[in-house]
Amino acid sequence: MTDALVQQTLKSLKKNNFKAFFAESPERGRKIILEDILPGIGPGVVSYGDSLTLRATGVLEDMRENADSNRWDFMDTFEKGVPGQQLLERRRHALLADIFFAGTNALTYQGQLVNLDMIGNRVGGIVCGPRHVILTIGTNKIVDGLDQAMTRVREKAAPLNARRIGAETPCAKTGECTDCESPARICNVWSITEKSRPPGRISVVLIQGDFGL
Repeated sequence: MTDALVQQTLKSLKKNNFKAFFAESPERGRKIILEDILPGIGPGVVSYGDSLTLRATGVLEDMRENADSNRWDFMDTFEKGVPGQQLLERRRHALLADIFFAGTNALTYQGQLVNLDMIGNRVGGIVCGPRHVILTIGTNKIVDGLDQAMTRVREKAAPLNARRIGAETPCAKTGECTDCESPARICNVWSITEKSRPPGRISVVLIQGDFGL
């Protein structure tokens, strides 16, 4: 991804009322979140929608380990060993969190977020509910326009995610989307975010490099 396209994307995000930040690495992204974004947000409930890019920053560990000292109430919606139904309830409650962390499947350099979700908790948190949303996105996810964004999600992100979580879907086996009818299908809920409303509700930390799927 060229520097010019990255700068164009950041400019477009700001024009579309997102707060936009650039980080040269996940470590720098973590510092931006902890030092530049979170201090301007009061204490409250913190939760997240799963994101490999977010995990790469280490921010989840900061939220989990320092919840008491920072007055955050960390709601872990993917905690290991917790029954699925209980996790589902946590994901429902996370839609009213004060801060919601997540990633994005594709980002256009026109400043649009494109996502495809299994049950909708991640896209739901991005779209409405949480007071503040913080997204960590690798520059590898930048594409030109909505058509390319949706193609990227279907042809790359979705098959790789299905394989990652062990879903028994055709794409997990072949790497190609067949618009399947599988009971394990992970592609159920699309969202396209053209602008942040209210302005500044969504902060995007764009991280240089190939991060996430």
